Amino acid sequence: MRRAVALAAVLAMLALAMGVGAWASRGSNPTTAAPTRPTGKINPHVAAGAHDFVQFACAACHGSLGRGGASPYVPALSGIGKSLTVATLTRIITHGLGESKNPKRPFMPVWGPVISKTQVADLVAYIRAGLPQVQYATPAPIPGNQGPVVAGMAAYVHYGCINCHGPNGLGGVPNPQSPDKAIPPLSGQDFRKEFNTDAKILEFIRSGSVIGKAPITSMPHWGGIIPNWQLKALVAYLKTLK
Repeated sequence: MRRAVALAAVLAMLALAMGVGAWASRGSNPTTAAPTRPTGKINPHVAAGAHDFVQFACAACHGSLGRGGASPYVPALSGIGKSLTVATLTRIITHGLGESKNPKRPFMPVWGPVISKTQVADLVAYIRAGLPQVQYATPAPIPGNQGPVVAGMAAYVHYGCINCHGPNGLGGVPNPQSPDKAIPPLSGQDFRKEFNTDAKILEFIRSGSVIGKAPITSMPHWGGIIPNWQLKALVAYLKTLK
């Protein structure tokens, strides 16, 4: 009887020790610890604009935090935001600016049919605030060591292709003034029939498709922005779509 009581006491102590240890390790494990709320506040419209700036690939052309550097033909925004009025910035984002037929000279595309008025207003607020750093508003990285399909999948998001051509290249974004009434998909039989070689797809991405001014959304020139290895990765990814 005494042995049974003693054994039960030892087992209880072991269970208690294991429970405390598990609680302690769980409290120190960053994967299970409760998320902390960041200190400091930022204007919610400025924060939303920062995330829109990344989502719609403004950063890909105007540089991180609008500091330029991606192309000599694309201006930095960090120094001119406050010098442009709300009306001017709204008009440029909505209706585009400076279309060019030179595939190496990027132009400001028409965003009106794609970006809502609220998102445009948030972008304007972010630019006029000086394009500050906002937590988590960073472009998706493009891995170069996981094969061209993975790199192309990441580039499809990084450069904002997904905003116009839809997830998995399914299309569906309205473009009422265009001949097809919508931005075309990048998958399916029609696409594969028209763009039946890698060279044709590459040329289309590099040169874009300037089909008119607002309210028509045109395919931008990416030849002066996206490196060749990422262009080829985009082609590899598009060829995997249904």
